[in-house]
Amino acid sequence: MRSDGRRTDELRPLDFRVDFTDQPLGSVLCTMGRTRVLCTVCEEPDVPRWMRGSGEGWLTAEYSMLPGATHTRSEREASRGKLSGRTMEIQRLIGRSLRAVVDRKALGERTLYVDCDVLQADGGTRTASISGAYVALALALGRLERKGALAGGVLRDQLAAVSVGIVDGVGLLDLPYVEDSRAEVDMNVVGMGSGRMIEVQGTGEGGSFDRRELDGLLDLAWKGIDAIVAHQREAIEGAGFSLARLLRGRA
Repeated sequence: MRSDGRRTDELRPLDFRVDFTDQPLGSVLCTMGRTRVLCTVCEEPDVPRWMRGSGEGWLTAEYSMLPGATHTRSEREASRGKLSGRTMEIQRLIGRSLRAVVDRKALGERTLYVDCDVLQADGGTRTASISGAYVALALALGRLERKGALAGGVLRDQLAAVSVGIVDGVGLLDLPYVEDSRAEVDMNVVGMGSGRMIEVQGTGEGGSFDRRELDGLLDLAWKGIDAIVAHQREAIEGAGFSLARLLRGRA
């Protein structure tokens, strides 16, 4: 049993609150334990200049943490005039993960902007951002289809992400900060509903790990991803959209 009473292979309480804000095409408040991330998707009917005439769309992501998201106030990066290396790395991860499940030809020449703003951080902000952003993206695409702007089938697969790690020699799923801060091994796994992986970020923070431990962590991660995917489907369909239609019959 862990400090919060969970089993080693159990996710923190997970919730996708759809349409948390009114203005974007899609918005979701993703809650994983005490971590809360607001994910929104907005459309621009154009693409970067270097893509014009290609017939393909574009998707890009931005990530930020509110100053009061952690126990001590963090400075707004805008006030420093540049993004930190951590922020750039995370928003690139979010963008390329989402692009991996989007058919950009089916999207057409438009840009989707995905914003992930951390309201409260307690570990796993990048993975919560990816999982929440997928739900917001599905809502946005569903609304574009209803307006007649899309023919449907833009999504290739579902997408979710989760953290795993080894703490005191034990493999754990979905680490809060108290576990993540003292993990011997820390790993983030991004995967598709079909079982294929998009990205694995694993580091021996306090030592090394062997192949057996790596396989065990991936098994844990996939149990978490399967559970997140089920929650995503429930949230999307509860908002009145057919995930099977968005996936062009792949679901």
